[in-house]
Amino acid sequence: MIPHPPFASQLTLEEELAQFERLKPRLRDVWRLLAHDDDAPCTTVVVPSLTLDQRELTQLQGAIHYEERLLFLLIRLRNPRARVVYVTSQPIHPMILDYLLNLLLGIPASHARARLTMLSAYDCSPRCLTEKILERPRLIERIRAAIPDPACAYLSVFTATPLERKLAVLLGIPLNGADPALASLGNKSGGRKLFRDAGVPTPYGFEDLGSERDVLDALYHLRRARPGLRHAVIKLNEGFSGEGNAVLRYPMAEDRLSLERAFRRIHFVAHGERRERFFVKLSEMGGIVEEFIEGGETRSPSAQLRTSPDGEVLPLSTHDQILDRETGQIFLGCRFPAADDYRLAVQEAGAAVGRALAARGVVSRYGVDFMARREAPGMPWQLFAIEINLRLGGTTHPFLALRFLCGGGLEPASALYLSASGRHKYYRATDNLHSQRYHGLLPEDVIDFITYNQLGFSHRTETGVLFHMIGALSQHGKVGLTAIGNSHAEADALYQQAIAVLEAETRYG
Repeated sequence: MIPHPPFASQLTLEEELAQFERLKPRLRDVWRLLAHDDDAPCTTVVVPSLTLDQRELTQLQGAIHYEERLLFLLIRLRNPRARVVYVTSQPIHPMILDYLLNLLLGIPASHARARLTMLSAYDCSPRCLTEKILERPRLIERIRAAIPDPACAYLSVFTATPLERKLAVLLGIPLNGADPALASLGNKSGGRKLFRDAGVPTPYGFEDLGSERDVLDALYHLRRARPGLRHAVIKLNEGFSGEGNAVLRYPMAEDRLSLERAFRRIHFVAHGERRERFFVKLSEMGGIVEEFIEGGETRSPSAQLRTSPDGEVLPLSTHDQILDRETGQIFLGCRFPAADDYRLAVQEAGAAVGRALAARGVVSRYGVDFMARREAPGMPWQLFAIEINLRLGGTTHPFLALRFLCGGGLEPASALYLSASGRHKYYRATDNLHSQRYHGLLPEDVIDFITYNQLGFSHRTETGVLFHMIGALSQHGKVGLTAIGNSHAEADALYQQAIAVLEAETRYG
């Protein structure tokens, strides 16, 4: 039995790393248990901490409510012997939990609720949740007390950093996530190197840039290598959702002086970003410059995969990402599955990246983003890998919602999802549905809207709408939803119907 120090501060780094390594084999046992015995007792401890660069995170409106997105991991409660411990910064409204638990197919909500432990740090400060938990040794004790058998338990997180590693060690359970020592594989520079090693095309560019001068030099050499290139994108290594990007429009003249003038007018994707702050962050975390894929028809598909502790690469899903129209950089939502024209190619390219990650010891779920381009309709699509999300991402929770509601799984041969009843399933999802008129809406109001307008999910037809981030509405006027249909057209229609209902119900303030 691994001893538990009473305070995180008393755990030396050497002890932490040694104990973390001793816990790793237990994750293999848990994965095998979950894969081969659906009714086996197991405890999932969910800490949905957005442990990301906090300066970038402050630009994400209602960030604390993104902790609600992983509530779809309550799917584990379908196993009548499973337990879930879910920890948040602020308590989640009981009505939100009732809303989800009543949708668990085949399990009484009361039975599932008895096996769910909700805990909170009661801390709404703009810091990551894991940091808050580590400051509260008694909260850690409460989490431990809710785990009947640590040998059949694991820690599920949004992203795995040294903070999550320390928490796993203090809890005495394995971390179901990539070893934080491998984190550089998931940043922008590490991703470009891995794409080349995996033999997957990536936009022409340069990585490991550490200064404004490095960026300017890279932009100059990129233009020389790609005469006629119109735009280039500058990316912070640890940026996410496109918020850490900047776009340069090349001048007509190709001399360096003209480039330097254009460089002073680069467009930052994040609203309110300042040049000085952007390049301070780049000097601290590094960054890349690469060609902006444009011309003809372009789309932004992604692949979601996971690698088992035994090194098996498992495709989970493909998506077409929906980006903002102004910059084409900010992630707004997604459609599942990706288009027929390139879905299997995206899955295979993602698997090639997955095999390269597995060879380096990466375990758990991750995503690979691509750009797809074709010169004209009817011509073949070209795929370019642009980013690895070595964590859960914006396409993870909609896919969990689909599994939560429909059961079943992906057919690898077609990259289509087959529900437990045998239907192919489709959805459209977003985290970014917001309006000034939504401010002040309470969870009770949303449940009323769903009920009165029959927007809820139907297990009979396996169609309907599932809302998430409901807690963000009152203060931020922001909510997420996943609209599930039996075709892309039906999912899109349900998505638009949900928006129309919200607009109609808030017409008068």
